[in-house]
Amino acid sequence: MSFATSRLALVKPSASAWISQAAKEAKAQGEDVIDLGLGEPDFDTPDHIKDAAHQAALRGETKYPPTNGTLEMRQTILNKLKRENNLDYALDEVIVSNGATQVLFNTLMATLEPGDEVLLSTPYFGRYKDIVLRLGGVPVPLAGAGFSLKPDQLSKAIKPKTRWLLLNQPSNPSGSVYSDAEIASLGAMLADHDRVRVLSDEIYEQILFDRRISHSFAALFPHLKDRTLTVKGVLEAYAMAGGRIGYGVGAKAFIAAMNKVQSQIRSGACSIAQAAALNGSQNDVCRFRAAFERLRNLVVARVADIPGLTLDPTGGAFYGLIGCDALIDSPSPDGTPLSSDADVIAYLLKAAGVAAVPGSTLDLPHFFRISTAMPEEVLNKALDGIAKAVADLKGLSP
Repeated sequence: MSFATSRLALVKPSASAWISQAAKEAKAQGEDVIDLGLGEPDFDTPDHIKDAAHQAALRGETKYPPTNGTLEMRQTILNKLKRENNLDYALDEVIVSNGATQVLFNTLMATLEPGDEVLLSTPYFGRYKDIVLRLGGVPVPLAGAGFSLKPDQLSKAIKPKTRWLLLNQPSNPSGSVYSDAEIASLGAMLADHDRVRVLSDEIYEQILFDRRISHSFAALFPHLKDRTLTVKGVLEAYAMAGGRIGYGVGAKAFIAAMNKVQSQIRSGACSIAQAAALNGSQNDVCRFRAAFERLRNLVVARVADIPGLTLDPTGGAFYGLIGCDALIDSPSPDGTPLSSDADVIAYLLKAAGVAAVPGSTLDLPHFFRISTAMPEEVLNKALDGIAKAVADLKGLSP
């Protein structure tokens, strides 16, 4: 007898989570494994944030917080949005959640009817598709040129059941960033489709490279603000993975519905983490961003020297989406052909001791994703192993 619903059967375990688990199991068996599957900043949380959390605990801020976030946290968010994103919202237009993923879940749980469609630009964060499926919706992957969705492609994809377009930039997993012209063309096209809402995932907004400047979708298109739900958080830019603070801003009706969902699932986010989030100096954010850019440059240069692999420079975030098309159907040293990117990943884990995420789990076959949020020496060791494993596979010199 199955204890799971048929809807849940459609949902696959998180690719990065099961890859990370496979790496942990290999380590437990004494193998030397580097886990590049799980995207998490390697930096320690800044001291001023830890101090703020400590002081909040000493003040007794350890009780149940309001479901939609403490007044102080919501006001801090509104101040941040106005200062950094040119966005004006009211206190009842913001919700604080247990991470950005819960904001996404709350949004879709509150607004999707069975059979409603959600447009996803591939490659996408794997949980997007899983959340839509779990809620009875229909995910519609759209493969854009150069990892970017084009307006004519978007226009053709919009159907009577289309309810949301989910945009993520900088993107996990590709690190791609839309140019101002590209995003403007999407916004102009959406103006003619008033039943389609925009879920703008801007969780990596502060990790942009090559002097790029962050522009929030709702700020660029004020005429779409009432049907835009913006998602942000603190995990990536502030090295607060354990804090689990994400937040969403949008029209009052959206937020009220999301608050109702949150009250039945997880209630309010950790009060101590709320007191520490977005707190104090932003200098560490700049330091982290500069470090991520140096690591991006390192990985791009190293992959360029590995025959059979490709990687375009990313515009932000801390991932590398590496093309491995040239390796597909190659025989491994033991004669077993690598028929898919999943086979390539399994080979790299065995031959190089490196764990990564297969692109096929992100609707992008013949690629694999690595996290670059690692110490430089660890990344170099991992890339040395990958270069050697690929050379053995292809009969080339590393």
